[in-house]
Amino acid sequence: MKYEDWLSARSQTVEISGVRQVFELARSLPNPINLSIGQPHFDVPEPLKNAAKAAIDAGHNGYTVTQGIPELLAALQADVQVRFPGQNRAVLVTSGTSGGLLLALLAAIDPGDEVIIPDPYFVAYPQLVRLVGGSVVIVDTYDDFRLDLNRLNDAITPRTKAILLSTPANPTGVVLDTTTQRELAALCQRRGVLLISDEIYRAFHYDAPPTSPAQYNPEVLVIEGFGKSYGMTGWRLGWTHGPQPLIQTMTKLQQFTFVCAPSIVQYAGVAAMNYDVSAMIADYKRKRDFLVDALKNDYEFVIPGGAFYLFPKAPRATATEFVRQALQHQLLMIPGNVFSRRDTHFRISYAASDETLHRGIAVLRQLARQ
Repeated sequence: MKYEDWLSARSQTVEISGVRQVFELARSLPNPINLSIGQPHFDVPEPLKNAAKAAIDAGHNGYTVTQGIPELLAALQADVQVRFPGQNRAVLVTSGTSGGLLLALLAAIDPGDEVIIPDPYFVAYPQLVRLVGGSVVIVDTYDDFRLDLNRLNDAITPRTKAILLSTPANPTGVVLDTTTQRELAALCQRRGVLLISDEIYRAFHYDAPPTSPAQYNPEVLVIEGFGKSYGMTGWRLGWTHGPQPLIQTMTKLQQFTFVCAPSIVQYAGVAAMNYDVSAMIADYKRKRDFLVDALKNDYEFVIPGGAFYLFPKAPRATATEFVRQALQHQLLMIPGNVFSRRDTHFRISYAASDETLHRGIAVLRQLARQ
């Protein structure tokens, strides 16, 4: 028997991450200008480190209850009650937002069910849908990356079970405006479709306070996390909130998959709930404004309202070819076809030092003017 015969058909539907390939490439370059990384460039705040260390020293190194330690659950539930008054939303602590997304899809999607995903999308969305046996239905949002609700409504069929999207979005940084959020929430309620709103970048809103489509529809499932907001992406701590039956089913599934979120990191999460990240968010807004101003005369792009990405159009050829040209100058970015069925744009992450941004801008200007 060949080793390939042992591999499931399900596993073969999942492709190797193009983002991870660039991460590996970055390790091989001596002095890369790395504008590819989708994680904050700052370190975990000291109070959060101290909370994790204290948890280790206190012996909190074993399994926790599946849904999360009581201290963190209470803090998250209080946060939900403030943000979504009058709703009876249940909470689950997950092993990263990716863990929350997988549990949500396992809980909701049967083989053959359709999941609508706006294009561009976070690289994992189509892969996770296929992994659980669902069918991916793509709705195009080019060129302004705004959600066309008429187009979305037309894509819904009797097999449609869910719509999966992020706001602020990766890779575009676009934020769904409140009117669109309200109308989208109403559409899902009217058509009986589950809306899964990935809000991992909720802290990164630059032009208006954060809002959620769940404010207008209590049936919306929201995925959130600590990794981006506190620089602790590798600690794998996420959480989700939504209708009680769905959260209960996700909790049951977590018992037999992730078991629980990492124990010591949950104690750091309690400390994080009282840690102010506004200064860091203000600095990222400054970086966004600086990058937009520096590139606006050379590239076409939509000004991002959140996250820490810019998604410009390649000035010539395909985005993949343009990113290869940039690589010859030690500049690392992600081609748009990693996040899309098109290969016209590329993703810049400005989660980087000012010195790295200056170096990257110099190369991008040079490439645009060739």
